[in-house]
Amino acid sequence: MPDRGGGPTGPRARAGRPSRRARFLIVTLGVLAALGMAFTMFAGFWTDWLWYRSVHYSSVFTTTLSTKIGLFFVFGLLMALAVGLNIWLAHRLRPPLSAMSMEQQSLDRYRMAIAPYKRWLLLSATSLVGLIAGASAAGQWRTWLMWVNGVPFHQKDPQFGLDVSFYAFDLPWYRFLLGFGFATTILCLIAAALTHYLYGGLRVTSPGARATAAATGHLSVLLGVFVALKAVAYWLDRYGLAVKSSDFKTTGNWTGLRYVDANAYLPAKTILFCIAVICALLFFATLWRRTWQLPVIGFGLMVLSAVLIGGLYPAIVQKFQVQPNEQAKEAPYVQKNLKATREAYGIDHTKVSEYPGKSATKDTGALRDKVADTAALRVMDPNVVSPTFQQRQQIRDYYGFPTNLDVDRYSTKDGTDQDTVLGLRELDLDGVPKNNWINDHFRYTHGYGVVAAKGTAADSEGRPVFIEKNLPSKGDLGSYQQQIYYGEKTTTYSIVGGPQKEVDYSDDDGEKTTRYTGRSGVNLGNPLNRAAYAVAFNEPQILYSGAIGKGSRILYNRTPKDRVEAVAPWLTIDGDAYPAVVDHRIQWIVDAYTTTNGYPYASRTTLGDTTADSLTATNNSRAVVAQQNRVNYIRNSVKATVDAYTGEVRLYQWDTEDPVLKTWMKAFPGTVQARTDISADLMAHLRYPQDLFKVQRELLSRYHVTDADTFLSGSEVWQVPDDPTQDSHSAVPPYYLSMKMPDQKAQAFSLTTTFTPNGRDNLSAFMAVDSDPRTGDYGRIRILKLPTSTAVDGPKQVQSQFNSESAIAETISLLSRGHSKVEYGNLLTVPLDGGLLYAEPVYVRGGSLKYPLLRKVLVTYGGRTAFEDTLDQALDKVFGVAGSSPPSGTGDAGQGPTDPTVRKALQDAQKAFDAGQQALKEKAGPDWGAYAEAQRDLQDALKQAEDAQAKADGANKSDKTGKTVKPGKTDESSKSGEKKQD
Repeated sequence: MPDRGGGPTGPRARAGRPSRRARFLIVTLGVLAALGMAFTMFAGFWTDWLWYRSVHYSSVFTTTLSTKIGLFFVFGLLMALAVGLNIWLAHRLRPPLSAMSMEQQSLDRYRMAIAPYKRWLLLSATSLVGLIAGASAAGQWRTWLMWVNGVPFHQKDPQFGLDVSFYAFDLPWYRFLLGFGFATTILCLIAAALTHYLYGGLRVTSPGARATAAATGHLSVLLGVFVALKAVAYWLDRYGLAVKSSDFKTTGNWTGLRYVDANAYLPAKTILFCIAVICALLFFATLWRRTWQLPVIGFGLMVLSAVLIGGLYPAIVQKFQVQPNEQAKEAPYVQKNLKATREAYGIDHTKVSEYPGKSATKDTGALRDKVADTAALRVMDPNVVSPTFQQRQQIRDYYGFPTNLDVDRYSTKDGTDQDTVLGLRELDLDGVPKNNWINDHFRYTHGYGVVAAKGTAADSEGRPVFIEKNLPSKGDLGSYQQQIYYGEKTTTYSIVGGPQKEVDYSDDDGEKTTRYTGRSGVNLGNPLNRAAYAVAFNEPQILYSGAIGKGSRILYNRTPKDRVEAVAPWLTIDGDAYPAVVDHRIQWIVDAYTTTNGYPYASRTTLGDTTADSLTATNNSRAVVAQQNRVNYIRNSVKATVDAYTGEVRLYQWDTEDPVLKTWMKAFPGTVQARTDISADLMAHLRYPQDLFKVQRELLSRYHVTDADTFLSGSEVWQVPDDPTQDSHSAVPPYYLSMKMPDQKAQAFSLTTTFTPNGRDNLSAFMAVDSDPRTGDYGRIRILKLPTSTAVDGPKQVQSQFNSESAIAETISLLSRGHSKVEYGNLLTVPLDGGLLYAEPVYVRGGSLKYPLLRKVLVTYGGRTAFEDTLDQALDKVFGVAGSSPPSGTGDAGQGPTDPTVRKALQDAQKAFDAGQQALKEKAGPDWGAYAEAQRDLQDALKQAEDAQAKADGANKSDKTGKTVKPGKTDESSKSGEKKQD
């Protein structure tokens, strides 16, 4: 009879097992899950490869990938083999019989449990440590490529006489190898000790010897290797002193050897190296002596020596030799630091000149004539007028401008350069009429056109004088490809070139459409590509959407900084990419840097901290990409361009002498083009980068001195002042400005900044660098140093005096009444005839207008201040030109308007304002009719005050070329364009 009692073959046994169909389903699901995971990993790899191939930088992808894979396998295998070999050796050296103690009886259970799985456990343990070590080594691909491709600097460090390349390229790799050796030895020591303990080679509680002779010899060799590596570490530490950072009481951050390093730490490291070598030999000798007595004594001596020689002795030298006469002891080493730091940051050729800070010319009228020759004072602040561009030239809601516009220069019809404020009308998906997948990724794919305005002019309403405007864009820039598929605001992907037409813009004739004809992006005609991007972008519609057809291409990684960083991951990217019309195309220009933190004796700086200012505090997109990079060498070695239509990236070798760039060009051949390939049109728009300038000005606040005694005293330390126009307590940003320094014969496009003494607000120096590569002085840093005995007002003091002038304060109060808001523009500083001229535009954003308009200009020179409707009026008043009223600071300050018509109009304005406020406070509720009438009266009164003041000041003079247009006069080209736009 069959067994029906529930035995192993009974119904209950069969009921507990899944059926064959269920098992097949489980296996199938497992296989599908594994394939899904594999395809997900493959999709990321495949899309990366397709993207690099589309931008023609596939060699960057393959070189980087092969280097990572090579390092992963080499060091992963080394670690796995080393650990596995030591486990195998410890197992082979196990004693034949274990002592029958309680300890060994307990371990027998573990030995028996793992006996069937010994090979699998060994393979698992070695694989795990190999994977970890390989992943760590793969992250060192930059270090490896720099070591294997390093070129000499042809500069030697002053202490050891080694080429700087040893510290920049070789030492980091040696330190990685040393760290890998330590990690391998420690893991091998732990694995071997555990194996010896498990199989009886080491005993803790058993009677007799604590270790067998074989275990003693094995572990002693590993300990000897560890101590030998420590000896190598001591030797490398000697060279590491040249790039060691420390805090120095008188100078703060310090890099390089000091007196105590050269005379205490350096000999101590040498002595400790010798002791460590002897100690390692004693450990190796246990292979023959089979005792740890001498090695343990040697190791104890090494530890004691490290405490006494490496710690106590330098402290004694510092206390009793250095501190009593620190300046004399440290001066030679400070001199080395001064020289190396100035060379490493490219500030060694800075020209520092004495500047009186006070004009010697008595004829103020002659000074007035010099202003136009000295500087093109900009009244359109690119960091303020973006809302004006937005309101006047956005035209469609799906376009937008960046928060901070850019300053460039373009040739006028007479061939002269003109400072220009410009921005691109980029795509803004928040303004798309109806957000859906098709609209966001197929229909609205690009921006359209450049908008540019004169930097030195405004029309009679205080609006920019546009030289390029409207849709399609027209103006002085000529014809160019206007669609913008790549830009700073373009952060999402688009699918173009297929059956779906794209929106250009709309006008009275309807919607204008286009179809992308560039070769940028990745072709989605291949089903594999579509599946990979559907997975990579987590968007299944890419796989089956009918909007994707023949010729469809996907565009992504579309911001200029992202593209340059992707094709050149060894570069640090400047925080501000800027557009220019070059050779009839819109090109984004991106400055890129090569850096290292291995320049001997050069002090380090943190890029993110050094490049922060009042603009980066409010606009994170302008910050340096590598926020926490600590470097002590930087070069603007590469100028990159990104085509706004095709996305094509080009890298140009800008610094032809930079050894770091030469090293990377060896590692990635063919990626960087020669400097001679830069076209003349592109050269005209290149400029000195802001982030490099900010790093250099931070260093020059201390390293402008070349004398060690002065540097140590700290008496000449400067600081970058806070931006007086902002409440963020952040550093004032540098400003681009066409100006002429005292030793220059003509204006040059420059980047400028100011310095104040440490802890004070008066001006200590003015700094400018020539930013036009077409001149022979490009990159030349000039500093005008003011006398310490004369107090010259700094930016904060000028702003404070401006705010405290009673007449000015009254006008500001009137301008800010109601719903109006006063905004201060860039406070520009210009050296003029021994003195310093300050100019600041003042904007009003008020009433129904949602954008700022230029209403006033502040000018200060030699203690005289003017606050007028236009720049010309303010300059005339400051310099006492006939027909202008006396400036503030000459006896008339605080008296208010003197013209009776002006006073009457201001009184009427005050009455109208009060009436409007009263209308809002009616008990029955706000009387909106009365409020509207009061607002009209207020506007009329303010207009009457402006007109009367202009008449009193003789403002109806003919406009000068390049100057702000006066009230009552209108730039004709602007007027006609604005009429059409309105």
